[in-house]
Amino acid sequence: MFPHLMAHLRISRPGRGRARTRPARLRADKAYSSRAIRAHPRRRRIVAVIPEPADQQGHRQRRGSRGGRPPAFDRDDYRNRNVVERGFCHVKQWRGLATRYDKLALTFRGGAMLKAIVTWLHALGDTL
Repeated sequence: MFPHLMAHLRISRPGRGRARTRPARLRADKAYSSRAIRAHPRRRRIVAVIPEPADQQGHRQRRGSRGGRPPAFDRDDYRNRNVVERGFCHVKQWRGLATRYDKLALTFRGGAMLKAIVTWLHALGDTL
């Protein structure tokens, strides 16, 4: 599901111009530390800020020099991830998205878009 979501990523530019499809950084938690997920941003030249779980560290260290070097990790940049997490707290209030009952990624994305629109409309009502 991760490559599918990354394929639909669009970052609008201020003013005019085509939206970017490659962010500068990807911040994720330890659950996204698999080899396949780390390889995807590397191929697209995206800096991945993902901590390495303790079990993966142990496996790598057990292999010695064949285990390779640890992946780069910027601890200060990782601290900014809480902004994204706080944004998801609003999304998790909607049970359908929090429990991920949808079987298709397309349906899940539609629900996420609907929740984003509802949140945006509530924010607009507060500013008026």
